[in-house]
Amino acid sequence: MLQIIYQDEDLVAIHKPAGLLVHRSMLDRHETRFAVQLLRDQLGRRVYPAHRLDKGTSGLLLFGLTPESGRAMAMAFEAQGVEKRYHAIVRGWPDANGVIDHALAKQLDESEIRAGAPQGPIQPACTHFERLAITEQPWSVDRYPHTRYALMALAPVTGRRHQLRRHMKHISHPIIGDATYGKGIHNRKFAEELGVNRLFLACSQMTFLHPVTGEPLSLHCPLADEFAAVISALGWAVP
Repeated sequence: MLQIIYQDEDLVAIHKPAGLLVHRSMLDRHETRFAVQLLRDQLGRRVYPAHRLDKGTSGLLLFGLTPESGRAMAMAFEAQGVEKRYHAIVRGWPDANGVIDHALAKQLDESEIRAGAPQGPIQPACTHFERLAITEQPWSVDRYPHTRYALMALAPVTGRRHQLRRHMKHISHPIIGDATYGKGIHNRKFAEELGVNRLFLACSQMTFLHPVTGEPLSLHCPLADEFAAVISALGWAVP
């Protein structure tokens, strides 16, 4: 059963576990479980996803309970009307804080890929980051006798596909567990030492105006148990 973080007459927010798709995807044809389907069956009514999270990302996932509220929230995400905060574990020690202002090529959706569409246009993309904690572990990877990691708070201003993962790679601090933008040997060593194999990225907070009442709403989602356990094992306080 999905953990419900918030629900009213118009909206419902869940804690999406890592490894769960938001909806059916031709790129993951073998998958049979989807957040939309599971939540619909759990609530006994249709739900309307307002945004998406990557399959490997856990945390807050917001749905409308009516077509109107789902559409309004989707428009709010598109118009940068939703403030989002993520937590991530990355390789290396980034600066204490900063802004990544690095444009990204639009990644095509499934229908565009199947139609053989050319690469999408370059789009502005901006992410604020803050380093919350650091550690150095005596694990030898590649030519390095020790390995450094950092716990990060990430706040994307824009909402490009894979933006946080691509931006952290851009500054040479990829998110641990990222099979696409990270480095396999580092991901495997981290999983071997800590016993958890996942993408260490989670959406932990959203703030926005309610689409019906207009009142400010701030939603908070605790980190998944396995994510929190790894943070504790590295000697950090769980946010």
